[in-house]
Amino acid sequence: MGSNLTERRLGQVIKRRREAGELSQEEFAERAGVHRTYVSQLERGIKSPSVRILDRMAGALKCEAWEILQEASAGQALKR
Repeated sequence: MGSNLTERRLGQVIKRRREAGELSQEEFAERAGVHRTYVSQLERGIKSPSVRILDRMAGALKCEAWEILQEASAGQALKR
């Protein structure tokens, strides 16, 4: 699996979970301790989070980082 595809899948999982939690990008970014533009870049697959950032984002989404990775790895996030 190419890294760009991996980043897109990860971004889609983060976005889906953020929206399911009814969080705006701004509110989610504040809870995770990152900038809103960084959240946007992640969700579009432009950036990849570090393990620490992913862990903070998972906390803001009320889940575990491995759950996000597992969902992205399984390809469940891609809209076909």
